[in-house]
Amino acid sequence: MHTLITLFWVAVAIALAMGAGWLFLAAARRLTRGGVARALRGAPVSAGFGMLVILIYVLVALFAHLIAPFGERQVVGAQFLPWDGTYLLGTDNLGRDMLTRLIYGARNTVGIAFATTVLAFSVGAMLGLLAATVGGWLDQVLSRIVDILMAIPSLIFSLLLLTIFGTSVVTLILVIATIDSTRVFRLARSVAQNIVVMDYIEAARLRGEGLWRLITREILPNALAPLVAEFGLRFCFVFLMISALSFLGVGIQPPTADWGSMVRDNAALITFGDVTPLLPAGAIALLTVAVNFVVDWMLHRASGLKE
Repeated sequence: MHTLITLFWVAVAIALAMGAGWLFLAAARRLTRGGVARALRGAPVSAGFGMLVILIYVLVALFAHLIAPFGERQVVGAQFLPWDGTYLLGTDNLGRDMLTRLIYGARNTVGIAFATTVLAFSVGAMLGLLAATVGGWLDQVLSRIVDILMAIPSLIFSLLLLTIFGTSVVTLILVIATIDSTRVFRLARSVAQNIVVMDYIEAARLRGEGLWRLITREILPNALAPLVAEFGLRFCFVFLMISALSFLGVGIQPPTADWGSMVRDNAALITFGDVTPLLPAGAIALLTVAVNFVVDWMLHRASGLKE
């Protein structure tokens, strides 16, 4: 009986999620014009749900200081207080409001993950396009360096570098961006190698186009679709990496709110049947699923396949 009730609530949650995705798509189609509206007409309900969740996370991150009932680092009561009217999700191991920490965690975790992904993608994509365009010894040197970095497990490599260079936010961004840029480099180089052999690239070279203009005006626009889809996937991997490192104690450092460290700090409550530690884990999982829904739709559009 308990299993049936659980399945019923899961089905209700899925139905509500799909309904919210459909309503979001319907509203977005009415509010947009031109190419965006045409693209949204073919978007599945799952992509609509993903875009809605991403929008909510972005709004929470931007207006965290207005939404949160208490300060990010403020101790408001005793340790591990239960859910009530004052503390809607109770308090953590130091007596800080859990709802407040969740809200500020969206700003810190998602913001740092986004900045890291942008840096990793900028460096990896440009070096990959440069290696494919120039070729020769530059391509060989960059490819071998990337092979060496990719041969080391990313989590172990991150732990090693953060232990050596410290665990500040800047160091965290630089370390993860460096490691993750190798994956972007491989994709960008592979896509660009299929483009540089095209006739219009040879024609651009014969016209005397410079290297920078050749990459930005001829190659990058034609490689943009798979790269944009890869950006979403990279964000998920970086987001999960930061949460994992915070859970292990070498990521975002206290007292800054972070979902990974919140799971670690309040894990003892699970033994008492309290689901509070699962809330930041659920926030991580929900954003990951939402981004993947949108990326799947973008990959489908980029492939040119029809339903």
